[in-house]
Amino acid sequence: MALSSSSNYNGILYPSDRPLLTADNRGFRYGDGLFETLFVGPGGIRLSSYHFDRLVSGMRLLDLDVPPGFAEKIAGEVLTLCEANGSFASGAARVRLAVFRGESSFTGPVDRQPNYIIQSWPLAIAGDADETGLVLGLFPDGRKACDVLANLKSSNYLLYILAAQYARKQGLDECLVLNSRERLADATIASLFYVRDSVFYTPPLSEGVVDGVMRRYLLEALPGAGYTVVEQPVTVPDLMDADEVFLTNAIRGVIWVGAFQGRRFGRRLSAVVDEQLVKTL
Repeated sequence: MALSSSSNYNGILYPSDRPLLTADNRGFRYGDGLFETLFVGPGGIRLSSYHFDRLVSGMRLLDLDVPPGFAEKIAGEVLTLCEANGSFASGAARVRLAVFRGESSFTGPVDRQPNYIIQSWPLAIAGDADETGLVLGLFPDGRKACDVLANLKSSNYLLYILAAQYARKQGLDECLVLNSRERLADATIASLFYVRDSVFYTPPLSEGVVDGVMRRYLLEALPGAGYTVVEQPVTVPDLMDADEVFLTNAIRGVIWVGAFQGRRFGRRLSAVVDEQLVKTL
């Protein structure tokens, strides 16, 4: 991905190729931080309240200060950066917001002041990959913990990075990750749903899944649209017995899965939900 022309570091715009962090930064050294990936249009951030609710909750869990008006300040700076970078050239922008602890030692006093970097790019318009759907695999190494930290959009992303590398080596589009209970958690950059007998299923947060923004939105929106949605643990046999499988994230919305471990899936209700509940946002 090409660099955006400018990046916002703690409220100041810098050229994107300028180094901003030192080797002592805790976000760099220890993954002591969080990030959000935002779908942004000229009118604002899609599902903004969900993003900032997750971010602020995570900051408090990491014992970072949340200054008064922090969310509103960041939201304004996101739009300013997108406009400065011409990131709305394709109609919408992809933004990465990272919030992290600054420079302090591992054993010394904890610095609670949040630092942040905002980057923006025009949102590339994907081709019609939905004609065949994603081909998923299963990452054989590493397991996701089932604790409160597992729900964070954490800068410590090593398990998902390794799963994504495995997917590329295997010629797969995406990879699912297992939790410590040997059940399915989520994909490397998306939450997992499946449909069986017109009922929607997804693993609960207690299964170690990231608290996905689009996942949360659909859990609230599906019942209002007349669909039944159930949060329950999901196993590989559950997925093999599904009628439809799809992934969700804040940028792409609903992403149809065409195949998993040789099993092909249809695309009926997931396409309707995408049109009715996501593309209308």
